[in-house]
Amino acid sequence: MLDDHLKQMLAMVVEQVIHTGDPIGSQYLVDTYKLNISSATVRNYFSALEREEYITQPHTSSGRIPTEKGYQFYVDNLMKPRLLSKKERNDLEEAAQATHIDERNVKQLAKSSADLAQNAVVIGIGEMDSFYTGLSHLFTQNEFKDWNRIVNMSDILDRLDEVLFTLRQKYYEKPTALIGSECPFGPMCGLVITSLKQGHIIGILGPMRMDYGHSISLLTHVQSLLDDERS
Repeated sequence: MLDDHLKQMLAMVVEQVIHTGDPIGSQYLVDTYKLNISSATVRNYFSALEREEYITQPHTSSGRIPTEKGYQFYVDNLMKPRLLSKKERNDLEEAAQATHIDERNVKQLAKSSADLAQNAVVIGIGEMDSFYTGLSHLFTQNEFKDWNRIVNMSDILDRLDEVLFTLRQKYYEKPTALIGSECPFGPMCGLVITSLKQGHIIGILGPMRMDYGHSISLLTHVQSLLDDERS
């Protein structure tokens, strides 16, 4: 069980890795958050979090990054609600403009969500039709600069119908984070997914360090827009 100091330290590491894409060092946290503790004390906290497998050191001389367990704990216990900006809400609302919900409408919302999240979006329309957008956003992330990873992701996207069929077997009442080994697109990825009452399913796909709070807020608003149109 993590005490409050360790929870705070884990939250800082996760949020800074999401923001920078780089391993985080002890002095960086002291300077960024103006902590009233020394970098040596932060390293002691790092060691405790490493023993519990919430963070890891990818290289001997580097800082720390969260593990899958660390990201999951953060999402489940530490992540604060993220409010969308007025522009973000307006962008989604413009994309949702239609007299009724149809395939075109959902695809416009998917494209807008991908642009706002700066990640890919996958959607399943009805029982069989699948669609994805925003791959250019996904492949600019540091994690996908390795060509082999891009090829692997392309293979999975070629099986998008199959992946989404599997995901449809469960109803996601609200946006849910599937992280690392739980993500059907690969262990280096994260997916925030939700089911829509119209029989569709939509998910924001990114690297494991994706901004889960922002993605959850985006899909929550997408849900509300589609529900309003349906009612």
